[in-house]
Amino acid sequence: MIKKAIFPVGGLGTRFLPATKAMPKEMLPIVDKPLIQYAVEEAAAAGIEQFIFVTGRNKSAIEDHFDHSFELEHSLAARGKDAAMDVVGGMMKVPGSVIYVRQQQPAGLGHAVWCARHLVGDEPVAILLADDLIKGRSCMKEMVDAYDGGNMVAVMDVPRDQTGAYGIVTPGKTHGQKVDIAGLVEKPMPADAPSTTAVVGRYIISPSVFDTLGLQEQGAGGEIQLTDALAKQIGTAPFTGLHFSGERFDCGSKVGFLQANIAFGLDNPDMADALQEWLRDHIE
Repeated sequence: MIKKAIFPVGGLGTRFLPATKAMPKEMLPIVDKPLIQYAVEEAAAAGIEQFIFVTGRNKSAIEDHFDHSFELEHSLAARGKDAAMDVVGGMMKVPGSVIYVRQQQPAGLGHAVWCARHLVGDEPVAILLADDLIKGRSCMKEMVDAYDGGNMVAVMDVPRDQTGAYGIVTPGKTHGQKVDIAGLVEKPMPADAPSTTAVVGRYIISPSVFDTLGLQEQGAGGEIQLTDALAKQIGTAPFTGLHFSGERFDCGSKVGFLQANIAFGLDNPDMADALQEWLRDHIE
């Protein structure tokens, strides 16, 4: 049912300066793979067939990453580096399935999603934020499998003192991993938060959300917020949250980025033993 996905990648990544001065934050590596590739692989595992990147200035490295590099491929072939060739070739998608559109100003996540409206058409679409790296089973596949119309977000529980960093839902009835959403507020202060159930960077939205985003109404931070548009849909379309089974790392923060590298490194058989030994020596 869900065949298209939007990847908003136009952000400046200022929290990772100077590393992101000339390199997109989405290209920061977790072990040996950039964040954006993890997001694309998660979407592909969910059956996504069209990949829409909403880019900004200085994001050409993302386009190059998902394209052929003839010099590299020729060099690998000449040197008999078959395993490396398989890695590079495995990233390629069907011609025409990867699309780029420019967000001309950093006006918020809702604005970035709205910029892709003409490429989506009259069908529900997935949205994945590469900063939110989820280890384990494809979170988007879990969402696609559970989706039955309307709008859906991935949710997780957070400490109350962290609600100001998330969109927070007012939960209704639960149905296994799914929970009905009766309300949604962006970045509330802990005392004002309706719950500690937070939205994580995975969404499936109905086409009508683009109409709401088209009103260009500003929310928290003076930006056009996707959560505000979703909140306005409550009562007119089903709205559910999915408690996903994987482990989420906030790779928009330096600590979360380092935690992700350690977690994925410990899962890599080529480095797990050496990394565990190093961690033991330094922790003890």
